[in-house]
Amino acid sequence: MRRIIVLLVISVILFSCANDDNYIPIESFLDEELKNLLVDHSMGKGISYFILPESDDYSNIPQDPKNPITQSKVALGRLLLHETALGGNPKMEEMKGTYSCASCHQASAGFSSGLRQGIGECGVGFGSNGNGRSIYTGVPVDSVDIQPLRSPTLLNVAYQDIMLWNGQFGGTGTNENTEANWDNIQENFLGFEGVEVQALKGQGVHRLLVDENFVTTHGYKEMFDSAFANIPSHERYSKLNAALAIAAYERTLLANQSPWQKWLTGNLNAMNETEKRGAIAFFGNGKCYKCHTGPALNDKAFHAFGMGDFDNSALAIVLDAPGFENVKKGRGGFTKDPNDNFKFKTPTLYNIVDNGFYGHGATFTSIKDVVTYKNNGIPQSKEVPTENLAIQFGTINLTEQEIEDITVFIESALRDPNLSRYVPETVHSGFCFPNNDSQSQTDLGCS
Repeated sequence: MRRIIVLLVISVILFSCANDDNYIPIESFLDEELKNLLVDHSMGKGISYFILPESDDYSNIPQDPKNPITQSKVALGRLLLHETALGGNPKMEEMKGTYSCASCHQASAGFSSGLRQGIGECGVGFGSNGNGRSIYTGVPVDSVDIQPLRSPTLLNVAYQDIMLWNGQFGGTGTNENTEANWDNIQENFLGFEGVEVQALKGQGVHRLLVDENFVTTHGYKEMFDSAFANIPSHERYSKLNAALAIAAYERTLLANQSPWQKWLTGNLNAMNETEKRGAIAFFGNGKCYKCHTGPALNDKAFHAFGMGDFDNSALAIVLDAPGFENVKKGRGGFTKDPNDNFKFKTPTLYNIVDNGFYGHGATFTSIKDVVTYKNNGIPQSKEVPTENLAIQFGTINLTEQEIEDITVFIESALRDPNLSRYVPETVHSGFCFPNNDSQSQTDLGCS
């Protein structure tokens, strides 16, 4: 009887400690092993190398020197990215005001599209996270703004100096000495980084329109005046300044509330044992850190893993077959260097589970399948030269348990569950967003 009482007392003490707000968890062997791995792969910076800043900590968020982040820019960009009235330059007049930047980059899909192929103008419907969007059958297919590669996430783009899968947007840093290939990207010559160039170039590509009429009609004048008070009024209400505001906002989209980030900042209970084992395999035997490193878990390099493309999928549409041959070459299609052919920019891994499609050609629908694919090393595409394939492809020899654990780490520990904090409640036009067609209004519950 005495033994039972002692056990009960110990249980009560342990239970009380576990529920005490001031309880400090004891570091496990898993925590210790993981911390040692992170220190080893931190470029000499320690665990802090992997920590994302708070979204309002502008001084610690990487930014374009020509576009300093300010609160007024972020506030304006937050609305403009979601504003469906921005869809003011459509090919099909009936589509005017029905789409936005967020049509392919909504928070519920991890700031990606929720589809294998993102659809801007001429898309209808939303579903639950963009997965219900489809091509409007009442228009010619060649009028549809449909993406030739999977829409990449906007999360953690502050940690990239170039944008798109082939990195063609951006006039500094990584793209120095590529000026000969900028004929169709005159915006690069303005000297901005990729986030800013994409926000500017994308307005034309995706049929968006910002001018003084848009600004005054939809009530954005005061916000432009606040964000760009140093710009003469006759130059203030422009697509360039809209792009700078959108880019400033995009740089604050950080997955800093994920369990992984909480663990990094001291909450050892933020990840469970499986997630910790997955992180150990990720930074250990899996050698995933070779490409996925730093706060955003991505480098600024390009790698070929032989993944398939849209033109070998019956579930995708290729509108420009001749041009697509260039798209498939990834970085090489931009630089014209054969050594770069079929290499694509390393994506961040945060919240990728929210989108449901993986690889630049969206040829995977399971994260585990991607990890297994890289482990096995048998390319989907027969076009990729063996000498261009990443050295990690098929050479890591993970066990089935390590594959399972890495999958859980990516799906759970790298998922920020509160991305809705970045989404406005309304936009100034009063339109439904991120889409404003009648089916989307129904799906989204807009009045």
